[in-house]
Amino acid sequence: MATHPATDGAEANIVSFSRFEADLDSGQLRKNGTRIRLRPQCFQVLTWLIEHAGQIVTREELRRKLWPDEVFVDFEKSLNTAVAQLREVLGDSAEHPRFIETLPRRGYRFIAEVHAPTPATAGPELTRARLIALPFVNLSGDPAQEYLGDALTDEIIAELANLAPKRLAVIARTTAMHYKSSQKDVAAIDRELGVDYVVEGALHHAGEQVAVNVQLIRTSDQAHVFARRYEADRRDIFRMLHSLAQDLGSHIDVPGVAGKTRGGMSRTQSRRQPTEHPAAYNEYILGQYLVQKGTPEAVAGARQHFEEAIKRDPEFALAHIALADLYSVLGYVGLMRPRDAFAVGITYALRAVEIDDTLAEAHVVLAEYHKQLSYNWSAAEREMARALELNPTSPFVRSRHAVMILMPHNRIDEAVAEIERTLESDPFSGLSRTWLGIFHLFRRDYQSAINEARPLLGLEPTSCWPHFIIGAAYRQQYVDALMAGHSKPDLAAEAISEHKKAHELAPGIDFLLGWLGLALGVCGRKDEARAVLQLFQQCGHYTLPTNFAHVYLGLGEMDAAFEWLDRAVEERDQLIMPILSYAHYNPIRQDPRFTALLRKMNLG
Repeated sequence: MATHPATDGAEANIVSFSRFEADLDSGQLRKNGTRIRLRPQCFQVLTWLIEHAGQIVTREELRRKLWPDEVFVDFEKSLNTAVAQLREVLGDSAEHPRFIETLPRRGYRFIAEVHAPTPATAGPELTRARLIALPFVNLSGDPAQEYLGDALTDEIIAELANLAPKRLAVIARTTAMHYKSSQKDVAAIDRELGVDYVVEGALHHAGEQVAVNVQLIRTSDQAHVFARRYEADRRDIFRMLHSLAQDLGSHIDVPGVAGKTRGGMSRTQSRRQPTEHPAAYNEYILGQYLVQKGTPEAVAGARQHFEEAIKRDPEFALAHIALADLYSVLGYVGLMRPRDAFAVGITYALRAVEIDDTLAEAHVVLAEYHKQLSYNWSAAEREMARALELNPTSPFVRSRHAVMILMPHNRIDEAVAEIERTLESDPFSGLSRTWLGIFHLFRRDYQSAINEARPLLGLEPTSCWPHFIIGAAYRQQYVDALMAGHSKPDLAAEAISEHKKAHELAPGIDFLLGWLGLALGVCGRKDEARAVLQLFQQCGHYTLPTNFAHVYLGLGEMDAAFEWLDRAVEERDQLIMPILSYAHYNPIRQDPRFTALLRKMNLG
């Protein structure tokens, strides 16, 4: 049952619930110390619900509180909108509420426990300014130079994030790139992200010379608080970007940011220059530019660029990390036999840590290889702990922690919390939102999974993942209904339709066809499921063992399924990693062969 907040003392009007903190006097809401922009009317609704936590607050009470008789509004519509927006900010849902419960035709009840904040989380030290560095505009007139502008944007984001991470929250790359070529003004960006500052920049590159025009805009009054032009030879580009970030930081009017940057950064705060070789860096950023495209052809080209970068500078740690990560992806999706890909990739991960032990990303990729190549969980957790120590605010580190460590051990609630934390600084990350939807599937919260997937369709219209998530949710709901003695043919039809859409959008990813085969099997379309098996048998290229296992599970042929699941463990097929969480493994969990699989993965 919810507890009421204190009603006396200096902190009477500051309360916390879950990872949120609300200052009921000032109207400020924070999540993990980062302020969240909330419309005053929404905050009033939240305040009234918190002040009556555990009690039913009627719609009429809210009308009298928020819309006095002399104010003429469409009350029903306004209240519904306010509650919907409040739920969106809190990451809540009407169907499976964690904070605001709806009492049909009556009102609402705040169901989370409300506490006075602990001394460690209370006070002004929680305030962090939010900043976004927009993608640099390419002024060279050469579209082929776009990759350099993207790379410099990445570097500026990294430099700014390193200034004062406890005081300055910098929006991550994925979300920043969402605004590339966007015509949205500062006010619109502020409304979407709730940022305090916006960095705009333009790049001109000619020969070995790079010129950057940059300006810092304060969103509260849209004042241009800093503007300057920087020029440098490509050999000095990192020093230029470091100075640029220092200058920007010195004009951010937040305690702990401006003062620190005006005084200069300490040695521990300063980022190590990635490479002294401009040609190696050029190869590296070309590779990263291709990786973002995601096609097999682009990935092959990226691998060549990363290898060339290392050839030009064998001490280039970021290039080693990039190759290690690339081989991990190749094994994950089955473009290479996983065990073969991981045997190559781990050499780059080990070398990256050897070159620069202070790079959190290096420890992350090494942790991943300990997990996927040898099921060495203690080593994986040790490396991940080091990464979290080095860069606790990194969305990359946090999301990998959720996927690599928490998820395989079925610590799904913790994994959800980690992904939600990454979305605070990277709200437009399609990958993070995909994993959040998948984690909801693992929690058996199918409506929340669907609710997470639908906005993802708007964010990435050509992505296969929203359809995969929705299809998996419908598939399992159909199976659950069948087990309860109910027939839901509409769910079966929707499940198969969504799985087909996912496969059509990414035909090169074989495991999406495997998931379709599973859906066809469990939904009673056995002949079509067997046709999927035949496709795998005749495809002429490597396909992941879980593809066969999932189709056999759908067909109810458990001996064949176990044969392929055992092969998946041996070949390090990563699609078996959620073995403790998959709902479609429920029929085989009591089989001794399942226990044997867990032992081989050091999970049982």
